[in-house]
Amino acid sequence: MKSDVTKQGHQGDAPRRDAEGSLGSDQPHFDWQRVARLVLLARKIDELEERELAPQGKTKLQLSSAGHELAQVLLGLSLDHPHDVATAYYRSRPLLLASGMTCEEALAASLAYEGGPSAGRDVGVVFNLPRREHATILPASGNVGAQFTPAAGWAQSLCYRRETLGEQEVEGAVAVATGGDGSVATNGFWSALTIATTLKLPMFFLIEDNGYAISVPSKLQTPGGNIAANLASFQDLKVDEASGTDPYEAACAISRSLRYVRSGEGACLLRLTVPRLAGHAFTDKQHYKTEDQLAADRKQDPLAKLQKFLEDSDLLSKEKFSHLEQEVHREVEDTLRRIEETASPVPLPPTDHLFAECDTPQGPVERMSLEGKVESDDVDQTAGDQEADGRTVDLRESIHGTLQSEMKKNERILVFGEDVGAYGGIHGVTRSLQENVGADRVLDTSLSEEGIVGRSIGLAIAGLMPVPELQFRKYADAGYEQMVDAGLVRWRTAGKFSAPMVVRIPVGCGKKGGDPWHSMSGEASYAHMLGWRIAMPSNAADAAGLLRTALRGDDPTLFLEHRGLLVDPRARRSNPGPEHCVPFGKAALYGTGEELTVITWGEMVHRCMEAAAEFAEVVTLVDLRTLIPWDRQAVVQSVRKTGRALVVHEDTVTAGFAGEVMATLASEAHDSLKAPLQRLCAADCPVPYNIEQMMQVIPSTIQIKEKMEELLRS
Repeated sequence: MKSDVTKQGHQGDAPRRDAEGSLGSDQPHFDWQRVARLVLLARKIDELEERELAPQGKTKLQLSSAGHELAQVLLGLSLDHPHDVATAYYRSRPLLLASGMTCEEALAASLAYEGGPSAGRDVGVVFNLPRREHATILPASGNVGAQFTPAAGWAQSLCYRRETLGEQEVEGAVAVATGGDGSVATNGFWSALTIATTLKLPMFFLIEDNGYAISVPSKLQTPGGNIAANLASFQDLKVDEASGTDPYEAACAISRSLRYVRSGEGACLLRLTVPRLAGHAFTDKQHYKTEDQLAADRKQDPLAKLQKFLEDSDLLSKEKFSHLEQEVHREVEDTLRRIEETASPVPLPPTDHLFAECDTPQGPVERMSLEGKVESDDVDQTAGDQEADGRTVDLRESIHGTLQSEMKKNERILVFGEDVGAYGGIHGVTRSLQENVGADRVLDTSLSEEGIVGRSIGLAIAGLMPVPELQFRKYADAGYEQMVDAGLVRWRTAGKFSAPMVVRIPVGCGKKGGDPWHSMSGEASYAHMLGWRIAMPSNAADAAGLLRTALRGDDPTLFLEHRGLLVDPRARRSNPGPEHCVPFGKAALYGTGEELTVITWGEMVHRCMEAAAEFAEVVTLVDLRTLIPWDRQAVVQSVRKTGRALVVHEDTVTAGFAGEVMATLASEAHDSLKAPLQRLCAADCPVPYNIEQMMQVIPSTIQIKEKMEELLRS
């Protein structure tokens, strides 16, 4: 359907109320005294922070919601479906209070105390809230616009759970994304808008337009400063706008929008105009506004309008409103005093909840010859059912087979990305997967890595296992912000939420050459993303085992598939069977040499094997297989024995992961070293398109062999 722009104003005198205090049979029902209490509570907390806590340095970052309270409270109280969610941003405390967060939790967050939603880990106005009375509030992000695509992911999960899993209890639930006028200029907003409309998801965008993003006016965020007007012809989107300070008008607009989305007709965007009665943050004195503008903002104060509305409607007299205001003021003051007298700063260890559990390599190390044959009986015993069919498979077949096998066992796994459906992925990994598993589970997406990863967060928190494919490592840069957020979901909510997913990314140079856009390896930059596990297998058996472990795990995982190995005979292995798992943080060792340890991963494993062929008796090769965590124990033990170490990888030399390995060895094996630690990595430049130039950038077998010889002579 075409979009529908409507605007309903407050016409004439105060509306009639029925015997129950509602606004009429066709209007929304609210407990207006509760609305007033919550609006007052939000305002009083802001005032306390501005008056005392921020000047005293007890609140480090104060961002007032003054002017936004009424709309957010009305929204929060309207989200009464057990499976409703909302995404918040840094000015959303009234929404949290309406959703069930207590005054004590709100103040503990401001003070960075344990009782806050993040246990003192996140900024005091960046919230999360498992469901209580109303909607679940998904973990907020400190990045503007990052809240939209996770909400789209939750909305998509509602459709999948209802239509594929048959969970009828989610019928009528919605996902709400809230944001300010500045957020409508972000990639996240437009990506979520595309997702919600093309898939006709039950998603509600609530834009609180206060006219400014810090000091930048809304006309520089969107043409004319009105996102609703600009979206008037957006296909399959209902668009509405109203005053967010007029109680009757805001209540009707919010209820009207939610009723539309709950009906299953599609997405809706509501723009509510509100004033920002304080600066962006405590230190912002709004010098960029004129006195007339400041006066106009004060005239639009929703608290004053709410008081008049309640008095005119015979819902709450002026005296009773004043009494309620005093009561809320005492509650806030008493709560602060109680917290400061009884609470202590956060005792929670700051490194807790980064991962679901700690994977430390235990037991015997898997050790093979340099030709890949098992050398001893001390092999990994996690393989499980080894009833393989005896076939030899390449890395691409192995990944495809593992995905298909696990998807048939777990109906909550979804594979999606650009061209993964009918086309089968541009690398062929998902070829026929849609046909074999179902078009509802293998999905093509719009061209937005931000949207692909961002929606994965919402899908994951909803209980699904998203497996997005990003076509090339360089293209994945557009999803980096959402990746960082996904890795920290568990940590910044102190374990209340988690976002397990497996993000598949082809990396490195292809068989026929490279170029700056399709050949980047770049794994070291991901090692800096906290909360992520990283796998980079060198052969088909490891690919199956690591992927299966990731799919059955509870952490976000990056699964890096080297393009040059997808159909390379060097990576072929016997099909390890449908239950083969490889633990993260446990390296594979090749050879039993006692003169040199070579540490590597990915495609470089095979170049190092070829280079070490004539040194087989003296070289031990360590294939890390995973970078986060990496097998420090196996590496250190081997280097203590050999006294020499060479680290080889396809990523660039400066700030590459070799530096991490070498720093560990310098600290933990320095007394065993017979020669300086060495590394051989790609040059610090992009991968050239010209093949001869490319070969000068990427470490070659000849270069690796020469470096081995040099070390063995030392």
